[in-house]
Amino acid sequence: MVTVRKLLENKSGPTLYSVASTDTVLKALQVMNQAQIGAVLVTEGNKVVGIYTERDYLRKGEIEGRSAKDTLIKDVMTPRMITVTRNTTLEECSALMKKYGIRHLPVVEQDQLIGVISMRDVMQAMLEDRESEIRGLENYIMGTGFQY
Repeated sequence: MVTVRKLLENKSGPTLYSVASTDTVLKALQVMNQAQIGAVLVTEGNKVVGIYTERDYLRKGEIEGRSAKDTLIKDVMTPRMITVTRNTTLEECSALMKKYGIRHLPVVEQDQLIGVISMRDVMQAMLEDRESEIRGLENYIMGTGFQY
């Protein structure tokens, strides 16, 4: 089974983007836009205290009369995060995302944040794994041996 470890190893570029809890929503949106990501971690000092996502902006932003340039992240972030470890399987990640209705999972080892994976990351890796399995089975059935 494929684990988060392999997924993180295959990701290119920085995997952690964050804003301070005292930053504005506008600052978080700028970071997310520049990095082309859907979520940023929220920190106080060196400690991660939450996550801010596109959905948070949608549900807790302008719709509720808040202005991105005047609203602090700490007032609209999601403080409770579901986390995984490097040994968590992609199937377990998918199940957590479905159960909690989330699209991002921080990866934590020994109280240290080491990365964030998205639903897109998980689905892409699961599809690649399945395609590899199918190719292997096809090769076996055709008598050419099991090859990746």
